[in-house]
Order: sequence, then C-alpha cells, then structure tokens
Amino acid sequence: MKAYILFLIPALMISGGVHAAVSCSRANLTRCLDSVCAINASSNASARCQYCGTSGAGTPPRNAMRSVSVGSSTKYNISDKELKSAPSDPGQRYAWATNQCIKKVSGCTPDDVSETYDSLIEQSCRAAGVSAQLNRTLESSSREQTKTTCMSTIQLCMISDARCMSDYRNCESDSDFDNFFSGCAVESAGCDNHISSVRADLISERDNAIKNAERMLAQTVETYTAAREKKLTNIKNGCSNNAARDACVETVCRNNMRNGCGDGNESERSMAVQLCQFYQVACQTIN
Repeated sequence: MKAYILFLIPALMISGGVHAAVSCSRANLTRCLDSVCAINASSNASARCQYCGTSGAGTPPRNAMRSVSVGSSTKYNISDKELKSAPSDPGQRYAWATNQCIKKVSGCTPDDVSETYDSLIEQSCRAAGVSAQLNRTLESSSREQTKTTCMSTIQLCMISDARCMSDYRNCESDSDFDNFFSGCAVESAGCDNHISSVRADLISERDNAIKNAERMLAQTVETYTAAREKKLTNIKNGCSNNAARDACVETVCRNNMRNGCGDGNESERSMAVQLCQFYQVACQTIN
C-alpha cells in the first residue's frame, strides 16, 4: 500500500526556505485519517476497510459518508465540507486522506501514514473477511487518473530534494528537467493521457520559479549597491573641507583631552589633529 500512496498522493505546497524538523504525532495523524476512513467505526468494524481499504469489503452506507464519529476533538479532523471532495474509491480515498492529513499534522510524511495506518486498515479488512493483502486497492493504482491528481503526483515527485528541488534550481536546463520528468511520469500510474499537459504546466511553473529567484537576487544586489553608494557619498561629504577630520578632532578634544583643547592648549589640539590624521589620508585615497 505504501507504493500506492507514493504514486497517488497530491503535491504539498512548499514554501521556499529551511524549516526546523517537526516530529510527527502518530496519535493526531490517526485522528485525522480516522475522520476520513473510520466513519461510524464504533458501529461498523469494517469501516476502515470499506472507506480506505478495498471495494471487496463492501460499500459503506451512503448516508454515513459525511458523518464523522471519531471523538470530540476536531482540530485534526477533515471537515464535512472537505469530505465532499473525497473520492469514493477506497484506494483513491486513502491517498486523498494521506495528502490532507500530512498537511494538517506537522512533520508527518506518507511513510508515517503507511506505518501508522496500514495495519489498522488490514485489521478492519480481516473483520470484514477480506484478504489483508488488499489486492484490489493495489490494482486500482493502474486506473486512469484525473489531470489534477496526475499534476499533483508528478509535481511532488519533481520538487523533491533528489530531483529539481522546490525552487527548480536543479532543473534550469530542459534536458535536466526532462530527465527527472520522465522518471516521475513512469512512476505515476494512470496518467498517460495527461503527461504532455502536465509537462507544459510544470515547465511554466519552473520558468516562473527561476524568474522570481532572479528578480529577488537583482533586488538584493540593487539594495546593497544603493547602500554602498550612499555610504560613499556620506564619506565624500565628510571629506569636503576636512569636515570629518574636524569632527574627529572635536570629539577627541572633548573626550580625551584634560582641558578640552581650550584656549592656550594648542598642544592638545595638535595632538588631536595627529590622532585624526587618518581621515585626511583616507580622503586622499577616495578622491
């Protein structure tokens, strides 16, 4: 079943940047998955198998499809409104639930879903008298998928760190892009009729990502250039008529000379001028 999830799970929106690792809460993940796959499980031991296992376990009551009975906490539950979009096919519904729940429960991955929930589905299937191998669910992975599902599946594959990465930095050339895309397309069962369209959409996404990255770099360079030019202008203004040196002399006299370089203390002022002579040397270098 793990392979099936990896093939069908829609892509997660990834914001660029580095995020601190978050531990997956298996308890919260189970609560979320139960809100999709264990509807009315308290009165139907076969619920998980019927909803997210195999059609061989029978069809759950239609009037229960939106009736979630998994406890009072709703923070991690899929809402009734969201459940309207859930596929009725058990295999596709499990993949859909996986996508929704790893977005709701921080730090969780499709592997966490399989390791946490596959055994619960298999127990439910045994209660329904269905083989724990869930053959029909696995076979459903070869059925034709919608373009939306294919786009999400292939996109998730493409933006992995081992391939293009989320900002497509490893796929700037079409040859690199196509090399990774061909592998992801092969892994996406049931998407043959949408491959060309999905590729065009992902090429456009890649181009926009690279363009945005270049624009951000240009803005950063422009900001630093402006700051550097402003600093240089201030320095040149300070060099005009020895204004920066004179300001240094006054500061040294005030803070470091016993008599503040006052009248009759020319030696103190002369010493202060010598201490601030580096301004004059710097100004000669700039000019």
